[in-house]
Amino acid sequence: MDSGHLAVRFAGSASRHAALPATRVAAGEGWKVRTYAELAADVRRLAARLIDLGLEPGDRVAIFSPNLPEWTLTDLACASAGLVSVPVYDTSTAEQARHILSDSGCRMVFVGGDDELAKVADVRSELPAVERMVSFDKLSHPEGASTLAEEIAAAPADTSAVDARLEAMSAEDLATIIYTSGTTGEPKGVMLTHRGFTHQLDVLNDYFDITTDDRSLCFLPLSHALERAWTYLVIDNGALNTYVPDPRTVPESMVRAKPSLLVSVPRLFEKVYLAAHDKVAGSWLKKRIMAWSLRIGHDYHLALDEGRGPESYLHLRFLVADKLVLHSVRDAMGGPKKVLACGGAPLRRDVEEFFFACGLLVLQGYGLTETSPLVSFPSRAMHRFGTVGRVVGGGELRLGDDDEIWYRGLNVMTGYWNKPEDTAAVLVDGWLRTGDVGHLDADGYLTITDRIKDIIVTSNGKNIAPSSIEGLLASDPLFEHTLLLGDNRPYLTLLVAPSLPHLENVGRQLHLTWSHRDELLGHPEVLAELRRRVEALTTKLAGYEQIRDLRLLIEDFTLENGMLTPTLKVKRKEVERRFAQLVEDMYERAGRSRKEPSH
Repeated sequence: MDSGHLAVRFAGSASRHAALPATRVAAGEGWKVRTYAELAADVRRLAARLIDLGLEPGDRVAIFSPNLPEWTLTDLACASAGLVSVPVYDTSTAEQARHILSDSGCRMVFVGGDDELAKVADVRSELPAVERMVSFDKLSHPEGASTLAEEIAAAPADTSAVDARLEAMSAEDLATIIYTSGTTGEPKGVMLTHRGFTHQLDVLNDYFDITTDDRSLCFLPLSHALERAWTYLVIDNGALNTYVPDPRTVPESMVRAKPSLLVSVPRLFEKVYLAAHDKVAGSWLKKRIMAWSLRIGHDYHLALDEGRGPESYLHLRFLVADKLVLHSVRDAMGGPKKVLACGGAPLRRDVEEFFFACGLLVLQGYGLTETSPLVSFPSRAMHRFGTVGRVVGGGELRLGDDDEIWYRGLNVMTGYWNKPEDTAAVLVDGWLRTGDVGHLDADGYLTITDRIKDIIVTSNGKNIAPSSIEGLLASDPLFEHTLLLGDNRPYLTLLVAPSLPHLENVGRQLHLTWSHRDELLGHPEVLAELRRRVEALTTKLAGYEQIRDLRLLIEDFTLENGMLTPTLKVKRKEVERRFAQLVEDMYERAGRSRKEPSH
């Protein structure tokens, strides 16, 4: 059997760690736990059932569910039967699910429960390839679907067909088709092989000593390549994976589960950072204490990082700083971490250094769905603030025209499903054109600048990277989400989805009265205060990078309204489309004001 195949890797890990807990999910005040032996037995029975139902190697099977242990069970069963799993984000609409299921030609759909089943049922008549629907949970309205427990129970007693499939499998076989949730355009099906994932397992196992004592918190969508690959790494090492079905419960889940391993997108770290600063915002003394504590924490951990034992005086001051401030941040994150990884979008350096001072080293990497997903990543010993590490083992990086990042390695996709022209546009002689802009320093550390498609080119011919400016604004907790505008326009403007509690604080500080929050959004004094804050944050930018005008939005950017991706990046084109008239009015008004004579 090919050890580069995910099903073979899982079988080996399950055999070595049979009696240990593999998965758990909260159940009331306790946990519902599966051992590796129990997980392996269910995987094998479900794989045998899928084969018995007539699914052939290479057939596609969808998983449309929030994060649950059954998600991984089904994924591994598909791998063990030689099938191709096709994840669907649980936040997808019926129409989005229809596109993925139809485009990939899925024969079966596994759903989390009633909500996902109802969406599939709405479009079932448009999905002639779908033969069977299976729910992880008991159903209020089965709609012709069975449950996972029923399918496992119906597995044939003789499961030797699974062994026959495993013997015939290769690491180069297609493992999954993941549909991109990108910020622009129609989702495309990214075809990833088993080798693409297992190659990264080997690379990361060289970076970290993950053991059976470790615990990971699985809360990013498993439909995304980042959490998916991380879960494979956790299982490969016999560690325990704790599943969080509802991402709104992440703060309490971190405290309850106390994970030693955690992978996240920047938004989690930014929220903890802002919450910590909010707690001291009203007190000059508390702000001074926090600033002092963070300075001491930075110096102390830098000394440890550089192999210098901290001087006794610094050590004593650190103990005080830790008791006053720093330990509370670690407690909020569920305690110390062996690995605390971040990906999906750039993490601001001030946030990165804040966690470092608190004793939590955030290892920021870079990747894409098309690279399964890693391109670069640091080890604990080889991290550098403000960068996303160096290229992963066995990979190659180079910069093309306009400093576009090109990558080549075993983990690159084989192409986009049924889209040969799109594939040819990004895969050139084995190199993947990432569409991201960056630069490499003399030691090979990569820094990401922006997306090529996101670069704003003003009508004056100035090229502006919006994410760096939006990152500056994000340091003020009032700016929950921002979108910089100006492509083919004479100057920059800004749309702001504000933090409503902070917006009300601004209203109180300005001694305003209001009946509804909506009244604050267009209030001249509120807009003037936001402009003042924007000017203060961007004062050091070049003149052409200054923001001429802004508007507050009554509607926040969320997954549910389609303005955020599942990794919480703003869908730029969707926001611009949704608020096109507001943008036009803003530019028209700003244009008139520029022509008005000064008095």
